[in-house]
Amino acid sequence: MGTAPRLGYRYEDLHVGLAFRSPGRTIGEADITAFAGLTGDYSELHTSDVYAQASQFGRRVAHGMLGLAFAHGLMWPRTGELRETAIAFLGITDWKFVGPIFVGDTIFVNYRLAELRDSRSRPTQAIATFDVSLVKQDGTEVQRGRKVLLVSKVPLAAVAASGGAAPAG
Repeated sequence: MGTAPRLGYRYEDLHVGLAFRSPGRTIGEADITAFAGLTGDYSELHTSDVYAQASQFGRRVAHGMLGLAFAHGLMWPRTGELRETAIAFLGITDWKFVGPIFVGDTIFVNYRLAELRDSRSRPTQAIATFDVSLVKQDGTEVQRGRKVLLVSKVPLAAVAASGGAAPAG
């Protein structure tokens, strides 16, 4: 048998400047309601039309953390671009919420590999830092910052275990 199809970028494919754009995701009423229930954040700006109409936004706004959570899901987990490489999400730095997300907006994530360095403690791993911009359908940036990911320099056993590699023989 031949080798299994590649499921994304491997460490040797990564380089500073490598850029990606996620698929889009439209924010619905159910997303805001579910996020409020999940987090317990029932702030009126998110849950009350009367309150939100009198706010500076003129209508209800999606939770900022909902945008951040969806941005993360739209990146590596949704695209599979780093399925053969990603080990763990390490953190966020300099995250800014710069504009509102409303029901009906479609969001996309533009992200670029800004830094790639060897792990100091694990020779088979590296640290990848991405500049991230969450944008709406009209190109307006609504959130931005940096996300840091631990990546493997060698094939991940977990990928093979889940059917990501061709059987031997």
